[in-house]
Amino acid sequence: MLGPDLINEARIGCGLEIASKKRLLETLAELLASDHPRLQTEAIFERLLERERLGSTGLGHGIALPHARVKDVGAVIGAFVQTVQGVDYDAADGEPVDLAFALLVPEEANEEHLRLLAHLASLFSDPNVRAGLRESSTRDEILRILRAV
Repeated sequence: MLGPDLINEARIGCGLEIASKKRLLETLAELLASDHPRLQTEAIFERLLERERLGSTGLGHGIALPHARVKDVGAVIGAFVQTVQGVDYDAADGEPVDLAFALLVPEEANEEHLRLLAHLASLFSDPNVRAGLRESSTRDEILRILRAV
């Protein structure tokens, strides 16, 4: 279960028109910075981009889990985006990404970070969860699905 500190309606984008991986990462950075006073969109975007340069965070089945370590956060925070059409994301299966969950974790949060990534990867491996997220038309519906599992 994903708690209110990790993800909330303010950090969810639903039915967005996004045409590129770069714009998807920028949108996630904007959402992550939106309700955190010490975070700046540009810095978050750069951190997410640095991680992508190490290898794509596209999991397959239209899912991406971009993530980065950031010194200015005391706890893990997340943002989620559902796009109208998938974007080319260099995912392992070559499929476009239309669902992306981004994480920012404290620089020292090794175990928590890995456990959460594993949990999210497992969550998004469920075809029913993916279908529910794709069929959702509001941020509230998306949040209910993310918090239910």
